[in-house]
Amino acid sequence: MNKAEVKELYSMQDILARYGLHPNRRGFVQCPFHTGDREPSMKVYRDGYNCFACGANGDIFSFIMAIENQDFKEAFLSLGGTYENETFQDKIARYHAIKKQEMKRKQADTMKVRQKLNNELIDIYRNGYKKAVPFSEAWTDCYNALQYQLYLHEILNEPR
Repeated sequence: MNKAEVKELYSMQDILARYGLHPNRRGFVQCPFHTGDREPSMKVYRDGYNCFACGANGDIFSFIMAIENQDFKEAFLSLGGTYENETFQDKIARYHAIKKQEMKRKQADTMKVRQKLNNELIDIYRNGYKKAVPFSEAWTDCYNALQYQLYLHEILNEPR
């Protein structure tokens, strides 16, 4: 794996978790590079960090280099990076690992959308269509068509 692939594989939160550091809700953690903090002063981003007290900042590699007192090569290799030529099987394994991560992200996004739609439908069921959040024109047309079909079904199936 090269540097970009390692950065894509690991987020800053993953690296912090290795060292038992967990950011608070705002994304801050107590800086491990200086002492005397009463409040967390290091802001953690997806691909880096910045300490507002001591000025330490960088990416996942610089964090490991500073906390482990290593050079870049050792930090890079400790995260699974490689310098030599990869075999075909290594490339295929890396490709499948990246595709698996992409699939998990897409599934998580799909689940969020489904949950949102389910909540909207539950809201309609509980509160009625008039009180529900406004929907798109296409969704409203589908709903009205279904209501019309239900109306026709009731009329045609009335006992005579």
